[in-house]
Amino acid sequence: MTISIRALLRPAKIMSSLGLVAFVAACGAPVTELQSPQEAADNVLVNGVPFSEIDPDYGVVEDGGYTLPPVPSEYLTGVNRRELVQYPGFETPGTIEIDPHAKFLYWVMADGMAWRYPIAVGREGRGISGDLVIGREAEWPSWTPTQNMIRTEPEVYSAFAGGVPGGLSNPLGARALYLYRGGRDTYYRVHGTNDLGSIGNSGSAGCIRMFNQDVIDLYNRVPVGADVAIRTYEDSVRIEGEALANRGVELPAVLPTAEQIANAR
Repeated sequence: MTISIRALLRPAKIMSSLGLVAFVAACGAPVTELQSPQEAADNVLVNGVPFSEIDPDYGVVEDGGYTLPPVPSEYLTGVNRRELVQYPGFETPGTIEIDPHAKFLYWVMADGMAWRYPIAVGREGRGISGDLVIGREAEWPSWTPTQNMIRTEPEVYSAFAGGVPGGLSNPLGARALYLYRGGRDTYYRVHGTNDLGSIGNSGSAGCIRMFNQDVIDLYNRVPVGADVAIRTYEDSVRIEGEALANRGVELPAVLPTAEQIANAR
């Protein structure tokens, strides 16, 4: 079962929700009997995020026995958030279109609209091209680096050669959609991430990454067998504009430590 922060937004429910996530008093004024429920809400932190700043679409999610923390507002500025938009591309309804240049993923719908999600594009993701399909989907997937990843960057990946079980510290996050071509796994994935700062940017590791809240939303919409199209740079410039087609910066890889993996339960 998935529970979002929407269920917790009414101040009267805040203090009864301690079992879902740890609330701690902020460094400001202590909560007293003179404060209203709303004032009390503004004086607590949820996993380090002020309650009053939590976006309803990116709040605490209880899923599969794990508690995903809220996404801080600093990562949700401008276009870097899920949005229902008029679809600007040329793909047919029921298609995922990935723009690795503007760092967007579109789920195209029949009414001319689309859900647009911000993404991060890792080195592996920049090699995606052509038409693919969703061949498999998984909740809280395990992850094992490919032999090519281990061979080319042993200092980054060799420690994970035995695989990483699904969980909060897994680089694939809460969901993974596996991209196939001709009935065979391409080893490209659309997946969640715990590296929040990478969204909207390029990274040295990973395929197509999303906020965990977004990849759960996408997973709930997209069936296995859905078509996936990759937008070219020329189309990205024509559709999104030159500035968006070149948005983001190159970031270093962020992978969990063995201790983080062991403690993420």
